[in-house]
Amino acid sequence: MRRTAVRAPMQGAVPAPAPGSAPTGGEQAQTPLPAPAPASAPAPAPVRQRLQTEFPFELPRGYVDEAGTVHRDGVMRLSTARDELVPLRDIRVQENPAYLSVVLLGRVITRLGTLPLVHDGVVENMFASDLAFLQDFYRQINAEGHTRATVECPHCAEPFEVELGGSRLGES
Repeated sequence: MRRTAVRAPMQGAVPAPAPGSAPTGGEQAQTPLPAPAPASAPAPAPVRQRLQTEFPFELPRGYVDEAGTVHRDGVMRLSTARDELVPLRDIRVQENPAYLSVVLLGRVITRLGTLPLVHDGVVENMFASDLAFLQDFYRQINAEGHTRATVECPHCAEPFEVELGGSRLGES
């Protein structure tokens, strides 16, 4: 008979039967139990989403400067309340409310092609199709894309979209 030193049981192991205990159908092998779950690590801090404030666009036709260069790629930033209020004091807007969109777009377009500066004079010399594109783009980014709603025709039940935005910038 061989004697061995008493060892501390392995962590997670099933202890061998005590001497003199009733046999359980043969000698039991020490089988390890699943390791205990490690102490839970602190939950990672929630990822903060950054607010996107600038949005790239491409004009359908492009602005043509005095040198004949066509500028199509640009960036528009989100509008602030100040951006919508300041143009209302502009004498051109007071005389002609349709001019509001020109002044407003001149404030929120931060880049257009290689132009060093974008202002209302640039916007008023754009093609009408580009102006309409920019007005729609302004509504989309400032209303988080919610300017259209899907509705259903009451007669044929066919779905279609309707525009919810106002007819001019600054209107809803």
